[in-house]
Amino acid sequence: MKLPRRAFLRALGSATVAGTVHPLLAATTRPKRIAIITTVWTYQSHAQHMGDRFLVGYPRHGHWHWPPLQVVSLYVDQTPAGDLSRQRAADHGFTIYPTIAEALRCGGQKLAVDGVVIIGEHGDYPRNHKGQILYPRFEFFQQCVRVFAQDGRAVPVFNDKHLSYSGDKARQMVADSKRLKFPFLAGSSLPVTWRLPPVEIPYGAKLDEALMVGVGGSDPMDYHALEAMQCMVERRRGGETGIRSVQLIEGDAVWRAGEEGRWSKRLLEAALSRSDSLQGDSELDSRPQDLANNGQLPKLVKNPAAYFIERNDGLRTTLLMLNGALGDYCFAAQLASGTIVSTQFFLPPTPNVTYSACLVAQIEEMIVTGRAPYPVERTQIASAMLDRCLDSKVEGHRRIATPELNIRYRAPKVSRFGG
Repeated sequence: MKLPRRAFLRALGSATVAGTVHPLLAATTRPKRIAIITTVWTYQSHAQHMGDRFLVGYPRHGHWHWPPLQVVSLYVDQTPAGDLSRQRAADHGFTIYPTIAEALRCGGQKLAVDGVVIIGEHGDYPRNHKGQILYPRFEFFQQCVRVFAQDGRAVPVFNDKHLSYSGDKARQMVADSKRLKFPFLAGSSLPVTWRLPPVEIPYGAKLDEALMVGVGGSDPMDYHALEAMQCMVERRRGGETGIRSVQLIEGDAVWRAGEEGRWSKRLLEAALSRSDSLQGDSELDSRPQDLANNGQLPKLVKNPAAYFIERNDGLRTTLLMLNGALGDYCFAAQLASGTIVSTQFFLPPTPNVTYSACLVAQIEEMIVTGRAPYPVERTQIASAMLDRCLDSKVEGHRRIATPELNIRYRAPKVSRFGG
């Protein structure tokens, strides 16, 4: 395998005193070849967060890790001002192709890569009536599937963040992966980032109730919160059983729902106790405060939202989006024993956002081993519940029965969080 000159020199420079050289130089077999399919590659885009780590490595367990992967091709849908894709291609010796099919075939006649990374986030795309950005993740994926079917071979695929803004499209994507029998991994960094403290729901535990607190705009950020909550509650006794109903309410109705017991103040208190970014008095003069019980939440949060997710096994799960109260993502659940488990999903700051390295490690493992480290159904159910919650929002905040979300699966016993 011939390395681009810059990569070769960088690899030589990484040799240790003991004589260990860069894995690409020492390996007896060639690295896995990957194609990146993305909307944009600009500063602080998801393509930069992940793509750059494939190119130059990333921190892993206290060491600098060089993935045994080689980016050989790229398709980029848009090249706005600040585009980095051309420079990355020149620096690292891969080719940008005008179509997804050509990127997967590297300009030839047959599939020529060992894995595909789809990053459909950021860029100039329209919104629908529910406020969802219509990123073409499904369309990118379908073009990959078409190549797999035509060429009679499929390779592992990773899809960044939710599968699609549409629950129906998400279901079709999972069905296609099973029909063609290729490993399929999806989702964001939150399930695999560090946790403060590093706690887990005991595998097979019986849960009474769970609550997540998140921040940010609807659709892009509430997905993160729903997925983070999902990676915790899927470990309960019996595994994930599917969603019976959803409802999204906003404004003063959220506070009334708390008074009526639709969400637990005790769990909110536990979740907020894990936050490092409480607003109000804490931001003003470092004053400790119990936001769950001191009456300040309605003053700080101008437009709260509550997502009520009722599971087929009866478990109640709630997401509270509380912009103005905090700046991080925190979770709490009560076990049947009465014990409360709570944690913060830690997101290191820009520009390095090293939580994305935690996700890249999972992508690397799937491409190298040919096995997804956790079920794609986690992402499917989070995608679908968000889609239906937004239906509830635009349909007068009504409760919606969701028999189509009978998505059942079991999470692996070994969790992947913590870098």
